[in-house]
Amino acid sequence: MGLANRITILVKQKINIALTKYENPKEALDYSYVKQVELLNRLRRGIAEVATAKKRIELQKTKLLDNARTLDEQARRALDENREDLAKLALERKNANMLRLQSLDKQITEIKIEKEKLEQTEKRLSSKVEEFKSRKEIIKAQYSAAEAQVRIKESVTGISEELADVGIAMSQAEDKTEKMKAKSQALDEMMDSGVLTDSSSNNIDIIERELENLSIKGSVEEELAKLKAERTKKKKRTTSEHEEELKEESTSVEEKPEIVQ
Repeated sequence: MGLANRITILVKQKINIALTKYENPKEALDYSYVKQVELLNRLRRGIAEVATAKKRIELQKTKLLDNARTLDEQARRALDENREDLAKLALERKNANMLRLQSLDKQITEIKIEKEKLEQTEKRLSSKVEEFKSRKEIIKAQYSAAEAQVRIKESVTGISEELADVGIAMSQAEDKTEKMKAKSQALDEMMDSGVLTDSSSNNIDIIERELENLSIKGSVEEELAKLKAERTKKKKRTTSEHEEELKEESTSVEEKPEIVQ
């Protein structure tokens, strides 16, 4: 394909796209309807012209009939006056008129048939034009509805595109909200378990625990001292008793008499 042909095809494509873009189907339907009405009106004018032509021929026929009757009377009068030549001339003209009448009858018959055909065509075309008009209005209404839907959807799409950032921000806010909820629940669980308490309560609890520890420590020391004292006392008593036993044994030995062998 040559360069010139490619350029021609490209230009035609661009023109077709541009025309399609700016073409309004509703206007095209209205224009088509107007053209059909114009065609119907031309057909009706043609029928009127045919009817007019038929009427003119019928008037000519009436005029020829009148002339024929007049010539017939003239021929009779000429014979009454012994003017056979005039009677013959009148009859010749009468016969010529009768021949013309036959031709006019033929034309009238043909025109009548043509007029009937045109009238039938006019009826069919009129019915089709009315049907097209009804369909045209329906199609226009459907096109308007479809066009409105497309515009609404395009508008919604445009709004969605413009609100894309808003949607992202909302999603981020929802994520942060869920995180905060989770953190709040975790803190609630920790506080319920005693891991977390109020700072003032912590301070009071620490003091109470220290005082309790000191009290316990004092009681322990006191009891420990008592146990040590009791142990020491018991130990001294045991030692004293043991010494006394030793003394008693020693005394008994000294007092026992020696055996003489």
